[in-house]
Amino acid sequence: MFVKFAVFWAYAKSVKVYLAVGILFFIVLAEITSVASGIWLARWSSSNVTSDDERDMYLGVYGGLGFLQAISVLVSSLCLAVGSKIASRYLHQNILKNVMHAPMSFFETTPLGRIVNRFSKDISTIDDKVPNSLIMSLRTLCGVLGTIIAISFATPIFLVVILPLGVFYFFIQRVYVATSRQLKRIESVSRSPIFNNFFETINGASTIRAFGQQQRLIRDNYYRVDENHVAYYPGTSANRWLALRLEFVGNLIILFAAMFAVISRDSIESGLVGLSITYALQITATLNWMVRMSSELETNIVSVERVKEYSEAPTEADWVIPDNRPPDDWPDAGNIVIEDFDLKYREGLPLVLKQINCDIKQEKRIASTAKVELQDLRSRLTIIPQDPVLFSGNLRLNLDPFDSHTDEELWKILELSHLKNFVSGLEEGLLHPVSEEGGNLSVGQRQLVCLARALLRKSKILVLDEATAAVDLETDELIQNTIRREFADRTVFTIAHRLNTIMDYTRIMVLDKGFVVEFDSPENLLAQQGIFYSMAQDAGLA
Repeated sequence: MFVKFAVFWAYAKSVKVYLAVGILFFIVLAEITSVASGIWLARWSSSNVTSDDERDMYLGVYGGLGFLQAISVLVSSLCLAVGSKIASRYLHQNILKNVMHAPMSFFETTPLGRIVNRFSKDISTIDDKVPNSLIMSLRTLCGVLGTIIAISFATPIFLVVILPLGVFYFFIQRVYVATSRQLKRIESVSRSPIFNNFFETINGASTIRAFGQQQRLIRDNYYRVDENHVAYYPGTSANRWLALRLEFVGNLIILFAAMFAVISRDSIESGLVGLSITYALQITATLNWMVRMSSELETNIVSVERVKEYSEAPTEADWVIPDNRPPDDWPDAGNIVIEDFDLKYREGLPLVLKQINCDIKQEKRIASTAKVELQDLRSRLTIIPQDPVLFSGNLRLNLDPFDSHTDEELWKILELSHLKNFVSGLEEGLLHPVSEEGGNLSVGQRQLVCLARALLRKSKILVLDEATAAVDLETDELIQNTIRREFADRTVFTIAHRLNTIMDYTRIMVLDKGFVVEFDSPENLLAQQGIFYSMAQDAGLA
């Protein structure tokens, strides 16, 4: 399977078409001037120059061709340097934007190591290797064509053997490039599990040590590295296979060029004979280099293909529609209406919520007929998850990432969330450093930071996803009391398995196999002696 032309075209467009055309034009011009200067030098060496004017003419033309060749090489390199930088930035911005806008199903089905591989290995290849292999492929291609033209110019009969040699060379090149590219793909794919295993081992290091599974994880890592080497070694062997056959093609070209030069010795100039043999002696290295560069280009361009794949993956709806923004105080009440709502984690999986209908009212009721975009909806909700999420930085950054509140407001929120004593006892206070994922804070402290963040946002709708499942009973009680006090006039959705934390809620929705089977106040549900009643009995609450 060959790399599609669309991949090369996508890279050319990211380089900017005018720069791509400039690169190609000046590479071709450099090779034309190189061949022309060789032919001119051959003519000069064969001519019987007697006058100073004639000598100066030959010298001036030869020097002019050399200067034009140098300028062409310089300009093509500058165009590539500028274009490759533009392309790298463009491709990185595209994949970053698309991944940041990807739906949750993308992250559920895509291993973290694969995403990291795209942003590390593939972007690095686009930055460093693709530009070099691109310009070297074009230069060696032009070099081979220039060599054939120079030999054919000196000994036109050489054109008779060029076609069968070209067919043989093309066959070798296609077999090698197709094989090496697939080996590169397999090697790239086999590298992702190494990254996955690495990240999973780092994240679960404490659990691995607790259960004494270090040696098993080391063996797993060795196995994945070996699998990667199984794909890497055949690529090296393929290089040796190619070298042998290119030497054979090169030697045939030298043979025919020398033989035809001898046969035509009476009809061609000695300088052109020398030119023909000189180019023929260089052809083996040029052919070898051209196949390697074209192969390297096609294997490296796979990184563009992989980045392009993620850049064109399905995304969520637009985050913001500038001309259709809700008011800043929307919603002014926490009214929620859900009608015939079905939900599955992603396509191909069964529904986990089925035919959900509910109407949650407050003292006000509002209506909106306009389309509200994701960012506006999400910015009006506050969620406290089961696993508290903190970012590396400091406490202030985690409480107020957009720096929209004063220190006084933050200290007031810390007091409400029972963190004031802890933070005031820290040497740096609000600027206390937070390690990655909040590793230098306890689970309870991280959850209280999430609570403080929720209090600061003052959203009308709060969602608790088993927010206290992983904390101790004392922290659980602090969080529940704060929620009851500070969110009394707001709509609170709670997903909970600790029934004692929700017994004072207005209404409780009981789900069974995705359907709503009970939805009423705790008192009425207990009186009905249904599913909720049996759950309360098991918890010792009824």
